Amino acid sequence: MFAAIVPPEEVVEDLDAFLEPRREHGFFRWSPPEQLHVTLAFLASVSDHAVEDLEEGLARAAARRPAFPVRIAGGGAFPDPAHARVLYAGLDLTFEDRTELDRLATGARAAAGRAGVPVDGRRFRPHLTVARLGHPTEATRWLRVLDAYEGPAWTVDRVALVASHLGEGPRGRPRYETVAELPLGG
Repeated sequence: MFAAIVPPEEVVEDLDAFLEPRREHGFFRWSPPEQLHVTLAFLASVSDHAVEDLEEGLARAAARRPAFPVRIAGGGAFPDPAHARVLYAGLDLTFEDRTELDRLATGARAAAGRAGVPVDGRRFRPHLTVARLGHPTEATRWLRVLDAYEGPAWTVDRVALVASHLGEGPRGRPRYETVAELPLGG
């Protein structure tokens, strides 16, 4: 499972329209548009008996945070442009809104911990994975392409708790199921 921000359909469609003519170039596994999201907390192993506590904790954490504006803009690569394994679209946020996003991620991770759910310990780096690469690749050219993108603004007003069913999606990819949508409080 994971806790995430899921952009509205029109925002995803705009990014998808930008990426579509570029997908034929490169040897990437492009993320399906319906799976684009910003992961707040990755929860690799959630037992059935912990789901209710997790959902309640996430609801409380979300209710403490105000809604805030964001837009998808620019991009990057993990672990770095010279050895890219993942291409991602970035987020354009003011300092105050980035602080709110960080607090939302911290709250989601804390809620998971209180529910007894182990959380991936990596540093929170907000992004939307748009493609994965089969082996480390020099991706500077692709970053210039992503840097040209600026999508429509939207308001983050909820957190989604999503179950990932591995291997059940098209071409053996995961199938995502939204278990709960939890509104932000402000």
